[in-house]
Amino acid sequence: MPPEAAALPAARHAALPAAWRAPLAGLALGVLALVAVTAGAWGAMLHQWWNIDTYNHLLLVPFIIAWLVGLKARELAALSPQPFWPALGAVAAGLALWRAGEALGVNLLAQAGAVGAVQAAVVTVIGLRASLVLAVPLAFAAFLVPFGDEIIPPLQAITADIAIALVHFAGVPARIEGIHIHTPAGLFIVAEACSGVKFLIAMVALGVLVCATRLRRWTTRAAFIAACVIVPILANGVRAFATIYVAQFVGAERATGFDHIVYGWVFFAIVLAILLGAAWRFVEREPESHGWPPETIAGWAWLTRAEALRVSPGRAAGAIVAMAGVAALTMLL
Repeated sequence: MPPEAAALPAARHAALPAAWRAPLAGLALGVLALVAVTAGAWGAMLHQWWNIDTYNHLLLVPFIIAWLVGLKARELAALSPQPFWPALGAVAAGLALWRAGEALGVNLLAQAGAVGAVQAAVVTVIGLRASLVLAVPLAFAAFLVPFGDEIIPPLQAITADIAIALVHFAGVPARIEGIHIHTPAGLFIVAEACSGVKFLIAMVALGVLVCATRLRRWTTRAAFIAACVIVPILANGVRAFATIYVAQFVGAERATGFDHIVYGWVFFAIVLAILLGAAWRFVEREPESHGWPPETIAGWAWLTRAEALRVSPGRAAGAIVAMAGVAALTMLL
């Protein structure tokens, strides 16, 4: 083996600050224990990410989190992790939520608890100061939880209302019964797949990412998030109307097939480009400046006092593993 190749692993190991080695090892152990105990919830999430097209965009979330953490690598290297034991309460709360979700058969609760327990474990082991530097990727991890099914019925109703209003405005005779729209070309149903939920939740996730990494003022952030909610809903109603209107001339079957292609590949891209283009002129910072910089955090007196409540990385990780073990035992009762 060439000397350069032999020296590569050692160089990579040396690149990791000594102060981070024990905490990261402890964190890996704690997270592994938590994921093992809540494996059913994580497996269900993976299934939804991969097999349900509404949630396919969530496959990108782990990579986005890794990118956000990488942007803070230099700042983190200058810090010394100081485990914060009070955050163990949040780990326990996450596990309790997971257990309640499992007992009630509510996947959303179980999955939120599983993700929340891991988020809290990070805060426990690396401490408050480092966690504040990583506040954006830690918070963004919430998007690992597939949500949106709960809002499909109201979205169907809103889409149908927008579509029928535009159909009447265009002079097409039509009547509506719930989510069923009757026209001369046939009956159109705003099905779950046509509710626009996929577009909406993807835009909300993107909106949060843009706000956290590119926008600074809260007014600008609020306006952009509002746009990421309102524009997709309105756009989906317009898309439904366009399908119904075109069907009056080419037939329902041809219009519906064209709609699936346009909405899946073109319409979404156009609306996305419009939203991002509108936000571009308000960009106020570079992505690597997201979150709180260490020099700002250094001036917070309460943080210094809170850091006095510390334990060793090994004990913090051991406590997390023990809590995971207790949670596993409750499944056997």
